[in-house]
Amino acid sequence: MTDRIAIALAQINPTVGDISGNIERVRRARAEAASLGADLVVPGELVVSGYPPEDLVLKPMFLDAVAEKVAAFARETADGGPAVLLTTPWRDGTARESDNGNGGTTWSRAVYNAVLLLDGGAIQSVRYKYDLPNYGVFDEKRVFTAGPMPGPMNVRGVRLGVMICEDMWKPDVTECLEESGAEILIVPNGSPFESDKLDERIQLAVSRITESGLPLVYVNQVGGQDELVFEGASFVLDAARNLRVQAPAWREGVVLSKWQRNGSGKWDCATGEIAQPPSSLEQTYQAMVVGLRDYVNKNRFPGVILGLSGGIDSALSAAIAVDGLGADRVRTVMMPSPYTSRDSLEDAAEVARLLGVKLDNVSIEPAMAAFGQMLAPHFAGRSPDITEENIQSRARGITLMAMSNKFGHMVLSTGNKSEMSVGYATLYGDMCGGYAVLKDVYKTTVFQLSRWRNQAHPPGALGPAGRVMPERVITKPPTAELKPNQTDQDTLPPYDVLDDILSCLIEGELPIGEIVKRGHDEATVRRVWRMLDRAEYKRRQAPPGVKITRRAFGRERRYPITNAYQG
Repeated sequence: MTDRIAIALAQINPTVGDISGNIERVRRARAEAASLGADLVVPGELVVSGYPPEDLVLKPMFLDAVAEKVAAFARETADGGPAVLLTTPWRDGTARESDNGNGGTTWSRAVYNAVLLLDGGAIQSVRYKYDLPNYGVFDEKRVFTAGPMPGPMNVRGVRLGVMICEDMWKPDVTECLEESGAEILIVPNGSPFESDKLDERIQLAVSRITESGLPLVYVNQVGGQDELVFEGASFVLDAARNLRVQAPAWREGVVLSKWQRNGSGKWDCATGEIAQPPSSLEQTYQAMVVGLRDYVNKNRFPGVILGLSGGIDSALSAAIAVDGLGADRVRTVMMPSPYTSRDSLEDAAEVARLLGVKLDNVSIEPAMAAFGQMLAPHFAGRSPDITEENIQSRARGITLMAMSNKFGHMVLSTGNKSEMSVGYATLYGDMCGGYAVLKDVYKTTVFQLSRWRNQAHPPGALGPAGRVMPERVITKPPTAELKPNQTDQDTLPPYDVLDDILSCLIEGELPIGEIVKRGHDEATVRRVWRMLDRAEYKRRQAPPGVKITRRAFGRERRYPITNAYQG
């Protein structure tokens, strides 16, 4: 038995599939933790594979590589440094028989979401995740086998109750660990960001502490993985539910927690680093910056290119890109048509100047004329309509993709959640691109974020400290400028009305009657619902984007394209 232990919370940004690179990040965190006097290092969930690994863990050769690299790293812990609770996909040693679907059988070994105690040059013990989430963005039952209820792990004389992520969200595992003698609860996590989720995590941790009387260490990963982003913000709560350690959000690093056994044999944590959590708008903005930055960097793009229209969506997208990648890796293109206003030309130029990015000017008028001439014999006798508007949008998409092919920069789509919800976007036009940074951000939030960014400079941002767009970009009526005097409100309800209805339909799944009770016109609600349903086929073809809300399109909201239900 020991009376003191120092536990390092390691916020690490892994890359899915980069086994060697991820273990190297843990190795560096262990070295830093050793310099701080740590006895134990705890990274986030599945740090060896990256999270979520999805079907990678169905590949035997991937799991072979995991086992080989983990065994080698375990041998390094013979150096007398800190122990490591290494989180990884892990096969057990027992072959299992299953039906192969062809009248025969297949023998395989179960794969678990696991945590391994590495110490003294060996794997000392193994525990498996018990509660596999299978909702929202999670699909773990597809690839992992649920483990048995875990017992404590003895780490240098301290009985640690280790439960992986979802195991903390319900009381069962905590109760089992407390009854079997755990002294401190340790929770490695791969918990994706969404608005206001940090408070929810802390409240759940408080519930587990209240039930068990045990202090709790919560370690989350940080960084972006495709559409998910993880903010870190790891923390420690003592047995009295007091916050003793709070790691910074959105930053990799190691934070130390120091523990001592008190006179009653329980463990107390000394007050350590307590970082102030960002405001709600800053969290949302940082989520988009980190998500885009890691998507571009982990996929090895040299930078991004986007259309800069003079409107608020493209201005905010450009600011996020510059803050995440730096101005030298962001290229913008103004693609005017005969309907582009002088204000838009001036505003796009001013945004580019404020951000310090390159702005090219490529008129789409020759493309419009060429398509008009090509199609004139076939369109004879028909009046211009949305067809000609879509040609303009697609001409811009072709222009951006051509420049992307030539220079290697990924096209950044600039559409927001309000537009994606109701289909106010053109397939193969403004929807084209490799990533949509505003995909899960409603238009009303776009306005709020733009005003906030003009007044604030987020920590770590590579963009300018001052304004990033002129005030006129924020205040002028939004327009696609595909015909004379066009505004978004010609087609859509006012955005404050539209976004509230959409939030009720998407995040809340509320019936029409409940939405009408909030003060909305029933005909408008029904119209928005129909637009939302009809646009499903477009969303299936949209680029990925950062998850921000509680229910993002894609993995979290799966509706059929062919859908006759009318309510």
